[in-house]
Amino acid sequence: MQVARECFDDHPEREALERAARSSLAHRRIPRIDGAERSPSGQAKCRSCGQSVVRGSWRIRLVHFQDGRFSPGGYVHLACRKAYFETHEILDQILHFSSDLSDDDRRELARAYAEDQRPADV
Repeated sequence: MQVARECFDDHPEREALERAARSSLAHRRIPRIDGAERSPSGQAKCRSCGQSVVRGSWRIRLVHFQDGRFSPGGYVHLACRKAYFETHEILDQILHFSSDLSDDDRRELARAYAEDQRPADV
């Protein structure tokens, strides 16, 4: 973090970068976030609860970095984010990596995120 502070001292988004770095350090699974999408088929299983991700529902894409490249890592229900990522505070990361979503989809995702505050033990 000290190096980041020194390197980005005058960067206009320094505070946001520091927040993202602190969050990634505090919650080991946050770097796996690769955006969100609606499930196209309903065949995928949630990496947190093991249940199917219903067709048309929001899911968070996961990615793993190994051997110098990114590999798909499955999906997590939007409702299972607290249990899997150990925090509810991941909307910024989800939206950042969801650049393929339209503005309407991004608003719908943010609304679904705000409405869905399911406890971790469900």
